[in-house]
Amino acid sequence: MHITGAPEDFDREIRATSSDVVYKNRWMTVREDKTIRQDGSTGIFGVVEKPDFALIVPYADGGFHLVQQYRYPVEGRYWEFPQGSWEERPDADPLDLARGELAEETGLTAAAMTRLGYLYEAYGYCNQGVHIILATGLTSGEADPEETEAGMISRWFSEDEVWRLIEGGELRDAPSVAALGLFQRCRGELDV
Repeated sequence: MHITGAPEDFDREIRATSSDVVYKNRWMTVREDKTIRQDGSTGIFGVVEKPDFALIVPYADGGFHLVQQYRYPVEGRYWEFPQGSWEERPDADPLDLARGELAEETGLTAAAMTRLGYLYEAYGYCNQGVHIILATGLTSGEADPEETEAGMISRWFSEDEVWRLIEGGELRDAPSVAALGLFQRCRGELDV
């Protein structure tokens, strides 16, 4: 295959030559991209497009508030940090999103919200990123979960208990485990 244009014309290592949406609903778009690399080799990628989400690390009294809900794709209930996106407002400020999701899922409000980092959830096939936000100075309130979160449970766990949940397979959410790692790494700088 002959590539039109010099290799320096490529602004990326891989670029799409065509893109077709193969599925779409209010939460995601799945597309199939035909691609070409700088060396001229071609390929195909399936890409899931989803809005970024906020994951909140609610920390108080030496532990964390977690939520548990049934996750249909893996057919089980697992603990995780509160998290979510606003499909109708994908450009929402991450701190506003974090405040909203924290109150919705746990009933908690936070006096302070601190950005811990931004990661991609599964960048081998999905463009979705996660804003990891530490919430401190927590005040209790009434949770107001969405219809899709029916049956959600919220509970406080000591830090040691959270690690035991991970070891025991009761917390398997990769972004939650990554957030816990960021919390551990930043802890000294956070004065918590």
